[in-house]
Amino acid sequence: MPGLSRVLCDKLIENGRTAEERDDFDPFPAVKLFTPDANATWLITEAYPEDSDLRLFGLMDLGLGSPELGYAMLSEIEDLRGTLGLPVERDLYFKTEHRLSTYAKLARRAGMIVT
Repeated sequence: MPGLSRVLCDKLIENGRTAEERDDFDPFPAVKLFTPDANATWLITEAYPEDSDLRLFGLMDLGLGSPELGYAMLSEIEDLRGTLGLPVERDLYFKTEHRLSTYAKLARRAGMIVT
């Protein structure tokens, strides 16, 4: 996993349970993932176990100028490599300042995730 501890995974899974119960759930992102040698970024708020994998939900930007809310499998993110072959990393210094909906609005205006 790109720096996702068991505690962090548990928090994301708990957020997923809350999201299923509440239509108005708008959490703060729990983790930021990025490619150090490309422009891909993910702000993840929730996780849903699927067999031995996790389906992640959050704001995703593959560096193409069109960030969007959506799902991605953790295993697929782990398999990604940037232009120099570097794997996806967790931003250990990320401090969330906004709820996911605010990050999404800012990203749509900027054409990229802004943290």
